[in-house]
Amino acid sequence: MGLYVTKTPPEPKTEQQAVNRPGLLRSSSKVGLMTMTSRVLGLLRDVVFAHTIGAGGGADAFFVAFKIPNFMRRLFAEGAFAQAFVPVLSEYRAQGTLAAVKALVDRVAGGLGLVLLLVTALAVLGAPLVAAVFAPGFHADPEQFALVTDMIRITFPYLMLISLTGLTGAILNSYDHFAIPAFTPVLLNVCLIGAALLAAPQFDPPALGLAWGVLAAGVVQFVFQLPFLMRLQLLPSPKVDWADPGVKRILALMLPALFGVSVSQINLMLDTIIASLLPSGSISWLYYSERLADLPLGVFAIAIATVILPNLSRQHAARDPDSFAHTLDWALRLICLIALPAIVALVILAEPILVTLFQYGATGAADTAMAALSLRAYALGLLAFMLIKVLAPGFFARQDMKTPVRIGVIAMVVNMVLNIAFVVPLHYYWQVGHVGLALATSLAAYVNSFLLYRGLRRLGVYWPHRGWPVFGLQMLCANIAMALMLVALMMVWPNWVDWSAGQRIWRLALVCVAGALIYAVGLLLTGFKLANLRHVSRH
Repeated sequence: MGLYVTKTPPEPKTEQQAVNRPGLLRSSSKVGLMTMTSRVLGLLRDVVFAHTIGAGGGADAFFVAFKIPNFMRRLFAEGAFAQAFVPVLSEYRAQGTLAAVKALVDRVAGGLGLVLLLVTALAVLGAPLVAAVFAPGFHADPEQFALVTDMIRITFPYLMLISLTGLTGAILNSYDHFAIPAFTPVLLNVCLIGAALLAAPQFDPPALGLAWGVLAAGVVQFVFQLPFLMRLQLLPSPKVDWADPGVKRILALMLPALFGVSVSQINLMLDTIIASLLPSGSISWLYYSERLADLPLGVFAIAIATVILPNLSRQHAARDPDSFAHTLDWALRLICLIALPAIVALVILAEPILVTLFQYGATGAADTAMAALSLRAYALGLLAFMLIKVLAPGFFARQDMKTPVRIGVIAMVVNMVLNIAFVVPLHYYWQVGHVGLALATSLAAYVNSFLLYRGLRRLGVYWPHRGWPVFGLQMLCANIAMALMLVALMMVWPNWVDWSAGQRIWRLALVCVAGALIYAVGLLLTGFKLANLRHVSRH
């Protein structure tokens, strides 16, 4: 621990020690490719949703019923659990035998499975209470409240299935098998698209068929990963042993992280609760805009975070603070390189994107206009959302859960204060209260990311490496050039609603390709080289 307190970066010993990150880049690219496949299918899924259920009361009910287990999944699976489990599993792998790792996996699977079974049973039995907590605004419409209650009973078992899938995925990631867990969400989207096209028309309302699709997707994703665990000889044989030292350490790390690592998800759920009190359609507008803002976050930031956590954990266990700092610096540069042009593009192209993807069938122009406003608000916070994903592992890899919790509490309070400050006037004066929710979430994320960054600097485990001023100037010039190009194209093509689906798609594709090319050319003309992401200077 003492090795991590120094505030001065250690001097390099030899030139050969320059950190080489092609392995991380390849792994992140592989995860990103798999995740991109999933996200593209996710967009297709949302297009089908928009056509099938639109943005009315039935859609709001389904999105609430789907968000609740998804929210808790991020606590039990990819969120607090994974951040506590992976560092401990990495230590067992580095210091123990396969038998010791298998024993830990068995006991973690038994304890997690038991907790998930109890939570699922309670939620199914108490579905009306769950609906009242997460969607209090639905009480005014007994039919909608009854519908969301029925959907919660169908979708909540998904929590248990997908959390166990998260356990198996964390094991595979710890053994550097990143592709399979990254591909698994593809199966969710395939199941939901199938449910929307085949099952939904058989139900009244159609959204009820989607709820059954969620449950089926949970089963498919869990079963898919099991053969890969068998190859590692780590297929769990669940055993409940709360006294096991490894389990106790994971619990000690996980309990505070339950809040700290999932602050952004808790904020989004609070947004859903407040949105249920706003005009009908608000939850759906937030859902569609959040999904688009989540695309670069899921494809790139989560891919990078997934890859660096096991590496940071091993570097901390090996008492190698220099490599630890270099890994974080590499991740931060990559995040900035991706997040900034994504923000510019989403702000400028919000309405063309939403019109092209969603304005068909049950979704009208008014829904698209409202979703575009919240998309821009979410887009403004994209850099912060992505930074959180790579800064938080800097604490989790050191098994420091308390600092992110303290920071999470601050961000949570900021979010709630801003919700009140923004939603009330925006709702009562302009009837766009949902935009206030998105904007408050974005600003709170910046508070969160800044405090995480400051914490790592104060601990002395991260320091900015050479080249950041030049790198920042390169990104500034490239983003300005891209923004000018996109604005010019929007002036040439202002009326997207007048075109057919095919015309919208090819024009949007052309705009995106043109923007990406201008950004890339801008970087190259200012001296940026891809090798900068593979070799990070130490001084």
